[in-house]
Amino acid sequence: MLRRSQVFNSQALPKEDTHTDLSLVGTWRVVVLNDPVNLMSYVVLVFRKVLGLDEPTARQRMLEVHEQGRSVVWSGLREKAEAYAFSLQQWHLNTVLEPDETH
Repeated sequence: MLRRSQVFNSQALPKEDTHTDLSLVGTWRVVVLNDPVNLMSYVVLVFRKVLGLDEPTARQRMLEVHEQGRSVVWSGLREKAEAYAFSLQQWHLNTVLEPDETH
């Protein structure tokens, strides 16, 4: 039978790193991925409404998505990037977040 001191011996327990990085610091990119569903005009409309882009910039980003398969449509602090990504996903655009290691 184990004694109480043996059960709670901290040296007997495996060491685990339970630290989770919840830092909002650093630059993050909002990336829109190409999909076969949404019309180009719809993507331009969403970029203008959600991101506040002007018509030429929205068209340029849409063409990047269409021709290259992806476009970085915004970069900045993580909290704002998450908000933009969520909004774009609500408009049914395939959107992911990536850390921007260049900054």
